[in-house]
Formats: sequence, structure tokens, C-alpha cells
Amino acid sequence: MPEIARSDPPYMQVVNHIKEEITAGRLKEGELIPSARQIHRDWNIALATATNVIATLRGDGYVETIKGIGTVVRRINRSARDRTMSVLLTGRIYPEGHYAKIVAAELIGTAPEWVTDSLGIGTDAPVIRRQRTTYDASGKPLSVSVSWFDGALADQAPLLLQRDRILEGTARYIENCTGRTRSHRERIRMRAGAATEEEAHELQVPEGSPVLRGRNWYWDTGGDVIEYGESAAGEGLESNFEYDTEEVTT
Repeated sequence: MPEIARSDPPYMQVVNHIKEEITAGRLKEGELIPSARQIHRDWNIALATATNVIATLRGDGYVETIKGIGTVVRRINRSARDRTMSVLLTGRIYPEGHYAKIVAAELIGTAPEWVTDSLGIGTDAPVIRRQRTTYDASGKPLSVSVSWFDGALADQAPLLLQRDRILEGTARYIENCTGRTRSHRERIRMRAGAATEEEAHELQVPEGSPVLRGRNWYWDTGGDVIEYGESAAGEGLESNFEYDTEEVTT
């Protein structure tokens, strides 16, 4: 039987547990999650607290309540941020059945200026470019994304230049190869846009179709950008962010 610890508010412990079940694929799209009364009994928390669990999951976009059926898992096309959280929570990058194809892995001598600026390296410095397309269990493309790294990593982390998935994730791989650890600091920007010709091809949608664009910066614990990413996802995308906050007194 699950038990409540004392580090986080009880309702957030239950919320995080159910999110982990969804992220790991143990609770799948369309499946019922426990009702508030079941959560109340299983976790030995107040019914009002259990009701707040359902409301939080619904507000974060993980579930929806269908009249006459109950509360079920929603379809979630996960962003780079969500994949990072999946690794931290479950050790897996993608939910069960979802997968990615690496379509490019290359060392580029001259990159766009915004990329070198984002990485904090010289404009003439080489960069590593890894592009992937992610799919759901049915084979439908969900998103296309590009990760950029300082080209200086080419010798230390050669798998970044191979068109194969890095099973432990790029952040853990780079840490293992270089000792550089990704910090909890990151920046995410999201905006609407129109699919380019290449994005439309990968997402199997008409060129100019609406997409949600993301830009992501990840730092190492030394304060340097370890990865800069760009992504585009089509219809149905939901990106769910969770942040740890520190209490500030004045």
C-alpha cells in the first residue's frame, strides 16, 4: 500500500506518483485513474485532499474527466522538458511504446549565430547537431527536435555524432564522458508558428500547418550551457512543466 512521506505536501506526493505512472506508461491514454474516494482510501488522506489531487492532475493536463465514465489519462505529446522529467522519475526517456529516430548527427563547422550565442561559444566554433523525430506507439510523428552541443565534445563524447539513440540520454552520457553534470537550471520558451518544409515532411502535415515551437537551454553545474535545443510539435501537443521552488522570506 502506498504511504505518505513528510517531505512534500500529501496531495503533491500523490500527484507525483500518478504522474510517474502516466509517464512510465503504466497508466495509458484513455485508462481510468483512481477516483478521489479510492485515493482517499489507498493513501489514507482526507477526501478533500484526494479531490485536490484530481484537480491538480486535470489542471496540469495529465487527465480529463468524462461524464459517466470518470477521470482518464489524456494524450500527452511530451516536450524536451517532459523527457528530462521522465528520465529523473523513471530512468526512461519515452513512455512505453513511444520512440525516436535520429535523422541527423553531425559536426558543423559554421552554425547559425543564434546557436553559438545560445551555447556561449565563439561564432566560428564547430557545433554538434543532433536531430530526431519522436513517434507514438501507432507510428504517428509527434515532434521534431534538434539538440546543439559545443563541438569540443566530439572527441570526449563520440556517440553524439552517431545516428543511434543514446539509451541513458544525452545529459547522462555527457556526464559519464566528461564529468559535467546538468544542473537544475534551465530556460524554456514556447511560441506558436508555422511548419517549415522540413518540419512538415517529418511531422507528415502540410507545410505551413500550425506548430508549437520550443527553445530550451540546459546548464551544467559550472554555469555553462551544456545543450541548446529547438523543437516543433503539431496538433495535440501539451507540454507540462513542474518546478521545485524555494521558500523566500523577506
